[in-house]
Amino acid sequence: MVLDHRQQRLDDLRAALSVVVYPVQVAVDLPVAAARWASESLATRRRLQEENLRLRARNLLLEAQNQKLAALEAENARLRELLHASRRVGERVLIAELLAVDLDPYRHRVVLDKGGRDGVRPGQPLVDAYGVMGQVVQVGPFSSIAMLISDPGHAIPVQVNRTGLRAIAYGTGESGRLLLPHLPRTADLREGDLLVTSGLGGRFPPGYPVGSITRIERDPGGAFTRAEARPAAHLARAREVLLVWTGDPLEGHGTSGGGTRDADRGQNGGVRR
Repeated sequence: MVLDHRQQRLDDLRAALSVVVYPVQVAVDLPVAAARWASESLATRRRLQEENLRLRARNLLLEAQNQKLAALEAENARLRELLHASRRVGERVLIAELLAVDLDPYRHRVVLDKGGRDGVRPGQPLVDAYGVMGQVVQVGPFSSIAMLISDPGHAIPVQVNRTGLRAIAYGTGESGRLLLPHLPRTADLREGDLLVTSGLGGRFPPGYPVGSITRIERDPGGAFTRAEARPAAHLARAREVLLVWTGDPLEGHGTSGGGTRDADRGQNGGVRR
């Protein structure tokens, strides 16, 4: 041992013995290393699973927020369109939201979140950013009911913007179609002609877009021409609308049907009876 300590006589022997003993050391350490590896693998897998769950929850939250932002963006776009429309209108207006929609195919009506306490009155015109939607027919203190121009019981005096030809546009029960049945046989009409309110009867102010001609049926042997039009307003998609005041705010107050006229003679615009 003294010679080995001073002169390292046994270094070669120790090196040879270490080579022989190494497999034994590896075999003895293998269970411990395997247990350590398994523990680390399980811990890593558990962390990955927990992280995956957190990321899924965060992704779900972000998707929900994104959907909400998309809805807010669409609402903002609609309100901007209404704001531009209110600037074009010129009269006093009030933004109202739709609370409910009547799904009866023969009754096209909507419930608004504005009523008598907001100054709403029967017969008041209803428009969106694109054109006339209808008129108020019933008013409560906090809400009101409006009839759309597509309702089979509704009629509105219109005129062709290009020629000034006056007519009555009737609702058909279809949100995308209005009917003009009693036009002169020689009427100057073209597909695409814009229909605007004529202002006759004082119910609707003149110049509001109502729709555009989509079809013309001429009967050479008949006395009248028949035409169909597509409403300019987004009747089936509107979420917010504009209530318009024209003339005396008290004018027409107390009526319940939105009009007492004979629409076929074109004396007033409103509900067909």
